[in-house]
Amino acid sequence: MTFGATILDADGLRLSADEKAFFRDADPFGFILFARNIESADQVRALCGDFREAVGRDCVITIDQEGGRVQRLRAPLGRNWLPPLEHVERAGAAAERAMYLRYRLIAHELHGLGIDSNCAPIADVACAETHEFLKNRCYGEDTRSVAAIGRAVAQGHLDGGVLPVLKHIPGHGRAAADSHLDLPHVASAPERLEQSDFAAFKALNDLPLGMTAHLVYDAYDSRPATTSPVMMQLIREQIGFDGLIMTDDISMKALKGALTDITRDSLTAGCDVVLLCNAPLADRIAVAEAAGGMTAAAQTRADRALAARKPPADLDIQAAEDELAALMGGQVYG
Repeated sequence: MTFGATILDADGLRLSADEKAFFRDADPFGFILFARNIESADQVRALCGDFREAVGRDCVITIDQEGGRVQRLRAPLGRNWLPPLEHVERAGAAAERAMYLRYRLIAHELHGLGIDSNCAPIADVACAETHEFLKNRCYGEDTRSVAAIGRAVAQGHLDGGVLPVLKHIPGHGRAAADSHLDLPHVASAPERLEQSDFAAFKALNDLPLGMTAHLVYDAYDSRPATTSPVMMQLIREQIGFDGLIMTDDISMKALKGALTDITRDSLTAGCDVVLLCNAPLADRIAVAEAAGGMTAAAQTRADRALAARKPPADLDIQAAEDELAALMGGQVYG
């Protein structure tokens, strides 16, 4: 069975008849949820059921639930977490365990609602020039510790039955602009990038899913990584990431041109799946048509990612919360 090479979203709290018909025909690999799709636990479960019924299978449903500014679930559906960087700094030497517990609890929240993927960990290595839109979402400025914390975050998801999405490959930390609004350029030399930014992702190259970065690495290519065959080859061969790669949202202002052209360019460059968010139905239809079905290589990666989705291990919620509070000196939530 070949899936459509897209990940798409919905307009509201339940699927419209037109969306159901479209998703049935397009058969996207998966879906992503936003705050506008979330009202109550029963409603979210019903919407997830709508998605899976439309495509006739147990498709991946993902979300951005990093904590801090970027979390779609808020109380009472989800705990209100500190920004990741603040969490890491408060935990100090216990950061790996504290971040494991944080995302194990997040995975528990998500899985209980029918959501089986999350767009985390972030392996972007922060530095002096990191734009504020990203800075406190990072896990630190040391490549080795970022990779170690990223591993703990990923494991917390996997133990909770939720597929982690590693982002933003091959590294967004040196970008001084917000790729939601503009196209960042990174002028660093290859040696510096390989030793720091790329190295964090190389340490996590066995994870099942990854997301691209919409920025230009001037030393390698003039095109954004998402649409650059040069950068996609680097991700596959030098970084060694062989999981399913989705684009970051192609409607972000960093990418110029028609959505259908961006779709084709991304897939031609080597991305497996195109992520389109916050677009009208007509645009979603056009992008799905431009994307078509997955390549054989992408389908193999998709099947491998789905095989990594396991039932959640048992979790003593109170014990996990108590341990996390002790590691954090009592202040866990934002």
